[in-house]
Order: sequence, then structure tokens, then C-alpha cells
Amino acid sequence: MKAAVVQFPGSNCDRDMAVALEKSGADVTTVWHKDAALPKGVDLVAIPGGFSFGDYLRCGAIAANSPICNAVVDHANAGGYVLGVCNGFQILTETGLLPGALLRNAGLKYICRTVGLKVETSNSAYTEGYNDGAEIGVPIAHHDGNYFADDATIEQLKGDDRVAFTYTDNPNGSRGDIAGILSENRRVLGMMPHPERAFEEAHGNTDGQRLFAGLMAQLANA
Repeated sequence: MKAAVVQFPGSNCDRDMAVALEKSGADVTTVWHKDAALPKGVDLVAIPGGFSFGDYLRCGAIAANSPICNAVVDHANAGGYVLGVCNGFQILTETGLLPGALLRNAGLKYICRTVGLKVETSNSAYTEGYNDGAEIGVPIAHHDGNYFADDATIEQLKGDDRVAFTYTDNPNGSRGDIAGILSENRRVLGMMPHPERAFEEAHGNTDGQRLFAGLMAQLANA
């Protein structure tokens, strides 16, 4: 399985993401934001966390207009898999691949700690390694993780079983306690918590490992 990790000026979780994917069995290439195309044969594009372009204008807004994001959108529209974590989730909403927006945390403070998540659906390549309703611990590290969408969008996400994760104790004010959502074809996942930081024993928590293992298993059988 081939994966591409997109790197922007200000990315700081690209190495963490690449290591998690490599240890899960993927052949990983790092792609620079000025590249106009993805490597041939890529199965998964991962957009990591960080502060792309210093979070100027809006978090993810400038990155979403980088040349590589045109290729990411094309990859997703062709049925490819895309994982966006933290700043990556923000970028995915700015490209329109996922609905809604990430606003400033309700408490107006940066939050960096492990939080409880509930797995709302196991019906996706990203969550099939978990049981429905399972509670896991995954770190967050964000200032703008407050998920917002209008009532109709929230109801559609819930009705279509596209809410992947919710917070068990909402840290940022996200509507519906939403921590991660899926695209209509369930192949694009955006989430604010960092599964790559809950991957190995040295992290003190391996709850994120099953996300990568399940994804690799799904890609292997595709």
C-alpha cells in the first residue's frame, strides 16, 4: 500500500504520521505543498497536523489553495482515501471535501491533552478496527478545533452514519460533540484528535494503532 504525507510550511506532525503509517505496513512518500501531482499509485493521502502557513487568514485556508491540494481533491473525487488530522481536518473543510468548519475553541485557549472519544461507527476503513460505542483515549493539540455546521448538515451527518468519533467530555465546544467525520463515500476522514500520537507503547497509549491497522487491512483487500 502506498501513502503520501503532504507537508506544508508549518506542518509539525508529518514525521509522526509517516512513522505510524510505515509501522502499519505502508510505503510512505512525503509530498511538498508546491508539488502539482501525487506520486503514481498512491492509495492514501494523509494531511498531518501543525500550523500550515502560521494559521494566517483562517486555519487551513492558505494550504487548501496550494497546488498539491488540487491533486488531493482529484484523488478523493476519484475514490481515493484521504486522512486529515487536526490541521489536516481544517484543510479538508477548506477544500470542500468535508462539510462544516473548525472555529476557535469555545474556551479561547489552546488545549493539549489526551481526551476520551466514543467510536460512533465502525462502518469505515478507518474505524473498522473498533467496536461501535467503544471508548478510547487520543491526544488533542489545537486552538481551533470547535467543529461547526448548520443544523441540516449536523442532522445529515448523523442520519448518514458519518460521524466517526465524538468527545465523551467535549473540550472545545464542537456541535454534537463531534471529533471526526466521514465523507459521503466514507473514504475521507477528518478528525481533530491525533491517532498517530497514540500509536506505540512509548506514547503511553496505543488506542490510535487500530485506526491505522484497520485502514491498512482495508487497503490490502481493496
